[in-house]
Amino acid sequence: MLPYGPSALPSAPRKVPPPEVPADLDLVVEDAVTGFCGAVVAVEKQPEGTVIVLEDRHGKRRSFPAGPGFLLEGKPVRLVRPVAAVPTRPTRTASGSVAVHGQRARVARGSRIWVEGKHDAELVEKVWGDDLRIEGVVVEMLDGVDELPAQLAEFGPTASSRVGVLVDHLVTGSKESRIAASVRSPHVLVLGHPYVDVWQAVRPSVLGIPAWPEVPRGVPWKEGVCAALGWPVDPPAAWRRILGAVRTYADLEPSLLGRVEELIDFVTAS
Repeated sequence: MLPYGPSALPSAPRKVPPPEVPADLDLVVEDAVTGFCGAVVAVEKQPEGTVIVLEDRHGKRRSFPAGPGFLLEGKPVRLVRPVAAVPTRPTRTASGSVAVHGQRARVARGSRIWVEGKHDAELVEKVWGDDLRIEGVVVEMLDGVDELPAQLAEFGPTASSRVGVLVDHLVTGSKESRIAASVRSPHVLVLGHPYVDVWQAVRPSVLGIPAWPEVPRGVPWKEGVCAALGWPVDPPAAWRRILGAVRTYADLEPSLLGRVEELIDFVTAS
């Protein structure tokens, strides 16, 4: 005889909860309800609980409550706050040099490195800042390359107070090349990169673009780049985006890396 009663009925399979996955930065997930797909860019603690901020490939951001409801490679997961990692001391600086811990910044040398603008100075600081502080080298902004001869005359470079100058668009036959030739001295070294602006010294791949766009003559270069890339025409905001993508020397073009390293060697030489 077949058994009867509730015990004879097949039991429903137990529902297995989705696995927990730490919401680490850059983890790419999809919200199962809305279909919004993006990388984790922030994990925020709000009064209502933990919130996961995702950014899609177009730069659009949306916030979602942590927990279930996400798909990772098509499979349901439960996003949780990542465990705080034990802080470790970097062994390399952003420039690739061996990191020196516990050493105080050196008193500034008499020598200087001059750059053309704020963006140049910020990029040099981000990649070479640790090295420059150890060496006691100060980076200063020029009032424009046209003012270089007058500023050098006022500074008065010597063997112990050298000046290294980083110039944009230093190519044969340019105004910049003629000025560089006019200030040649054993105590002055003018080097440059071939780019219209230091923005182009950042590798396009770092920003997820195939190449820096060509900007027609007569169009302001930075505004033209923003428009061509589909970014808001806001050069300061664009620069923050570019600079924020730079982590180490590997994110820069060799034509800038070599020139900055040469200038540092020049102004720190005995």
